[in-house]
Formats: sequence, structure tokens, C-alpha cells
Amino acid sequence: MGYKHLSFPENSVFLVTGGAGFIGSNLCERLLEMGYTVRCLDNLSTGKREYVDMFAGNPSYSFIFGDITDLETCKAACEGADFVLNQAAWGSVPRSIEMPLYYEQVNIRGTLNMMEAARLCDVKKFVYASSSSVYGDSPVLPKSEGQEGELLSPYALTKRVCEEYGKLYYRLYGLQTIGLRYFNVFGRRQDPDGAYAAVIPKFIKLLLNGETPVIYGDGRQSRDFTYVENVVEANLKACLAHEAASGQSFNIAYGGREYLIDIYRSISKALGREDIQPRFEQERKGDIRHSNADIKKARTMLGYEPDYDFDTGLRLAIEWYKENLK
Repeated sequence: MGYKHLSFPENSVFLVTGGAGFIGSNLCERLLEMGYTVRCLDNLSTGKREYVDMFAGNPSYSFIFGDITDLETCKAACEGADFVLNQAAWGSVPRSIEMPLYYEQVNIRGTLNMMEAARLCDVKKFVYASSSSVYGDSPVLPKSEGQEGELLSPYALTKRVCEEYGKLYYRLYGLQTIGLRYFNVFGRRQDPDGAYAAVIPKFIKLLLNGETPVIYGDGRQSRDFTYVENVVEANLKACLAHEAASGQSFNIAYGGREYLIDIYRSISKALGREDIQPRFEQERKGDIRHSNADIKKARTMLGYEPDYDFDTGLRLAIEWYKENLK
């Protein structure tokens, strides 16, 4: 269970792109705790300087300010790296509908640049963030790899294209790529601010401030919310996976199903704000109605065994935001 028993060769070097972001900074933190050398590549467009500065005194950590849309930057970052954990991307389905060209440039071309740089630098494993959005309008539950539907947003398309490049780079060049389809990751350091913020940190911050959160739709949509420590585990186990997993994508979730309105009630109860009722607005374009993951493939091929269920993760997240939100 978990990842704390895992070990890599003593002098292993990890490159985490998007390492100043939510998931990336958690990956950097855990790898440094395990004693490995970590490079963070980030342009700070969505990542935060404070999530770089927190590691500034660690001699095993280095920060490269740069953009994955620049191939030379990617090659310089990959030089001498053993493992690449590619988290750099722009998220948010609604924002991608407003900015399709930008998403193509960052998410597709940027990821392709990173794969090419990893290939040229003989990286051992290239693990990259995909998304449950690739399942599109498929009504099948739970979601299983190979049962994808029609895509609903440019963001989803970018992730599907990256998966196809991941397959090709393994088949054509032997680069051992593994795609991780994240299902609604949440936890410490996830940004609660802005129009496109994820729902759990947004609910927590607004309720802490005595403000009214918005639920898009009727609140009966469901998600497989996944605590960030489970995602850290998946990335590290993917780095150690047998080559048979290369060129493939895997659902990374807990395997549960939570309804938005129930999550709202749990958070409001935990914060003592049951007096605040949410405001319901029209559902957003591109959003999937129900999402619940079958994680058997990741269990079998990656040895993925998520330790943190939803309730445990939510309690830990609430504690973190209560301590850290100003």
C-alpha cells in the first residue's frame, strides 16, 4: 500500500514539469522527502512562486523557470534526468471552450515537446497527466480504459491526443510512456480562487468566509474525487512499472462515487456553516454528468493501491485550508 516503501537507484534525478502547481508541488515534496534529486520546470502561469520557494533551501531541489512550449527549454531540463513526471498543462473544461487555440499550443505541443526531449535525452520513464475527461459522453459506469465516448471539450481532446502520442513514442522510439487519467484530484495546495477553480477548495474557501457557493446544475452530478496522495503514489509506481505498461493509459482514482450536493453538505457541516445554502446555476458546457473509475488495470499493471478514501482526504484538505487560507 502507498508509496513510502518504494525505492529508486540512489542517484535518481526526477524532472517534474508544472512542479510549482498543485499536483506537481506535492510530487516534488514527496520525492525530496524520499531523498532524491528533483528539478522543477514551470513558467508560473498557473503555478505559484511560494511552491518553489518552500524548497529553496534544499540542495537536492532546483527550479527552472521555463515553458514547455519551447523545445530547447525542454531538452535542457531533461538532460541527465532519469524520470519525467509531466504535470504541466492548462486545466479547466470551461476555459478550454473559450481558449481552444491556447490549449492546443500548451497541452498538445507542450507535451509533445517534452516527449521529444525525453526521447533525445534517454529518459527511463515518461509519466504524464491525462484526464478522466477523455471518456467524454460515454454513459458507461464505472469508466474503463477502452470504453471512451465522444469528446466534449478542447481540454478533453488535448488529453486524448497526448495519449495517442504516448502510444506512438513507445512504439516508434521505445520511450517508455505511461498516461495517468486523473479523476477529480483534490487536496492541499489546490487553488481555491478564480472562475475556473476546482469545486472542493472553492466550497471550503467561500464557506470559511461566510459566502455563498455556486453549484452548476442540480448538484446530483457525481465524481470520483481522488485525494492528491493517491496521485503521488500512482506517479511513483508508474516510474517503476514493468515495460508492459508502456504506451498505455490508466485510470487514477479511488474508485468511489460522490455527489456534489452531498460533498457540499459534508463541507458545510465540517465547517459549522450549515446555515449557508448554495446557489444553483445552469450547468456548464462540456461537463460530464457522472464519473466513476474502474481502477483494476492500474492495480494490476502498476500495483496501484490508493490509501486515502474520500472522507479521509476531505478531512485532511479541510484541515489544510483552515490553517493556510488567509
